Amino acid sequence: MDFERRIVRHRDAVYRQLVRMCGNHDDAEDVFVEAMVAAFRAKEGLRDEAAFQAWLVQIGRRACGRLKRTESKNSALALQQLEELGVEIPDQTDSPEDLLMENELKSCLLDALKSLQPIYRDAYQKVDVEGLSLDEAAKQLGVSENNLKIRLFRSRKMIRDKIDSLLG
Repeated sequence: MDFERRIVRHRDAVYRQLVRMCGNHDDAEDVFVEAMVAAFRAKEGLRDEAAFQAWLVQIGRRACGRLKRTESKNSALALQQLEELGVEIPDQTDSPEDLLMENELKSCLLDALKSLQPIYRDAYQKVDVEGLSLDEAAKQLGVSENNLKIRLFRSRKMIRDKIDSLLG
């Protein structure tokens, strides 16, 4: 049986399993596409029709794990940045309300960072994200320390204001 027919035959069952693993449809779709591409590249290595579905699920499971690890790293960075900005973060619990609040805060921070003009975003990135000293960051950006301090102050204020407006 050719590769396309195998995919069509097993896609619904594989997709349902990926939704359970990834926790949502958007991630499951991304992981499913990644699994299909990986399976296509390695299709010559699998001859047993009965094992195709399990094989595709295993590829998807690995892709889902990579996605979750990446999201976890990004979440940790976003939380660290929120704490540095002085945004109060609720205690970590498993309640849906707290998870929703955490996701909303992360989304607000990312939106706030994206909305900054490049000169302010670069200053914030160098000092607050990368952890460079003012001296090092100023040299890399080609500005004086005083200019960097002004940019940093303004970027932090704009981020706080943006988060406040987004959270209502």
